[in-house]
Amino acid sequence: MRALPATILAVCGLIASACGGAGTDGATAGQAAPATSAGQTPAATTGQTPAATTGEADVPVSETPEKAEPLDGKVVVIDPGHNGGNFRDPAAINRQVDVLTQKKACDTTGTSTDDGYSEAAFTWDVSTRLRKILKNRGATVELTRSGNDGVGPCITERAAIGNEADADAAISVHADGSAPGNRGFHVIMPKKIDGPVDKVVKASSRLGIAVRDAFREGTGLPYSNYIGSRALDYRNDLGGLNLSTVPKVFIECGNMRNAAEAAKFRDPKFRQKIALALANGLQHYLES
Repeated sequence: MRALPATILAVCGLIASACGGAGTDGATAGQAAPATSAGQTPAATTGQTPAATTGEADVPVSETPEKAEPLDGKVVVIDPGHNGGNFRDPAAINRQVDVLTQKKACDTTGTSTDDGYSEAAFTWDVSTRLRKILKNRGATVELTRSGNDGVGPCITERAAIGNEADADAAISVHADGSAPGNRGFHVIMPKKIDGPVDKVVKASSRLGIAVRDAFREGTGLPYSNYIGSRALDYRNDLGGLNLSTVPKVFIECGNMRNAAEAAKFRDPKFRQKIALALANGLQHYLES
């Protein structure tokens, strides 16, 4: 290759960016050698090894961080309503517990479709799908029960799990068992009761609205035509809400006694659609 004229070499020494760009620090290749006194020879011509050739140039100045997931650092507790084995131990689930505004049963068996698909099975399936989506988005996720063949836990314990996890958001997944002509979904949020939930009532309302909007958009199911206003209902008799110290809502995904909605709930693809809609609602709240 033809040698460069001395004038061009001088320019390259003074303006490194004109001949390939400046390095990131003084030890990187491509920078001009340090200025020397008249008559002195730069280290690069005396047999000494410049810092740039010792291997330091091969060490990256900083590693590119992994791309952060949208819910990194967020904690979500999912409460799949009821449990598949509740019917086997009526004494346990009928035990009365204090929900601050009244005494209620520890838990119930839940409802089912006319052909026997149980609410407990539905909520477990939706909740495990929801957990997977949220974990893929970076969240730490905890369920209030580990399977669908046990008993309980009580509604008071379900609230405690969310509290102990210091969850950024908690959601209890349900489906209703109303008259066959009733249809649609609704979200239940807490009221102030001069109790532990009071400090998160406003946050729970924001969570509920985010979940409602995402659920409507993601599933196409209508607002409930028999309870609440625009699919929003506020209650002070649910232990899972009254005892919560973290933002929490219930969602009744629809009416299992309505034939059209029951058919949708039996479809795994539609249950995946429900889970995705709930994940989107939770994410919208957590990012807002």
